[in-house]
Amino acid sequence: MTLDGFCDHTAMIADEEIHQHYTELLSNADTLLYGRITYQLMESYWPTVVKNPTGIKSMDEFAVTIDKIPKIVFSNTLQHVEWKTAKLAKRGLKEEVSELKQSRNGGSKDILVGSPGLIVALMNLHLIDEFQLSVQPTVLGSGLPLFKNINDRIDLKLLKTKTFGCGAVTLYYEPAKN
Repeated sequence: MTLDGFCDHTAMIADEEIHQHYTELLSNADTLLYGRITYQLMESYWPTVVKNPTGIKSMDEFAVTIDKIPKIVFSNTLQHVEWKTAKLAKRGLKEEVSELKQSRNGGSKDILVGSPGLIVALMNLHLIDEFQLSVQPTVLGSGLPLFKNINDRIDLKLLKTKTFGCGAVTLYYEPAKN
């Protein structure tokens, strides 16, 4: 996310440290949730890096890791998905995520959400346990806002921060208990 709250993957500083961070994050997760647009964006790029590595170790390792993690895609228009570790959601978001959370049996593996629309929908359903917002040191002035169409005020409690050499900061929050 840019400093002014817009989602734009092209504005991200994807250096070695950032790739390593996200490789570790994905390595400690069970499932990655995507909406159609983000899924198609990621599916069109990362599998090609797995087949034809860039020679940049951190980027190639990230590609292998994201290629392996199971993905659930929420779409009203896709009939099938090509990525071998992806499947289309068979039920609604609330049902799929509630079942995923219950099937973990209190396990430590995470369910990651990689699409702005899903993040907002899950916020409105009160199904997010922790927010990890990576803020890039960039101001775009316009674009797709992350926090659009929020139904209710959501207060958050800061858990920790992580600062990267490129100037990006990841903020870790949990919903405040009211």
